[in-house]
Amino acid sequence: MRRYPTVSVGKAGNKEIDFCATDADGVHYYQVSQTVLDSATLTRELEPLQSINDNHQKTLLTLDRIGNGDHNGIKQINLLDWLLEV
Repeated sequence: MRRYPTVSVGKAGNKEIDFCATDADGVHYYQVSQTVLDSATLTRELEPLQSINDNHQKTLLTLDRIGNGDHNGIKQINLLDWLLEV
C-alpha cells in the first residue's frame, strides 16, 4: 500500500493473481512464491500472468537468489530486493 494507492486480488479466468496494484503508470500484476526452482512451480506461478493479454507490468516475486530475470516479459525479482527498492 506504500507504493500503490489501489491494491486488490485479481482473476484471470479461473486463475488467481496474487495482487494487482494501480498507480499513475497503470496496472501492475504480481505473483508471489517462496521459491520457483522447481519447474512445475515456476510454470504454475507464471501461468496466470501469461494468460493476461495486455502490456501492463507483470512480476513474479520469490525468495530465490538464482533464476531471477525475465520469463517472456514477466520479470522475476527477489522479494527482499523488491521490498527494499525506493
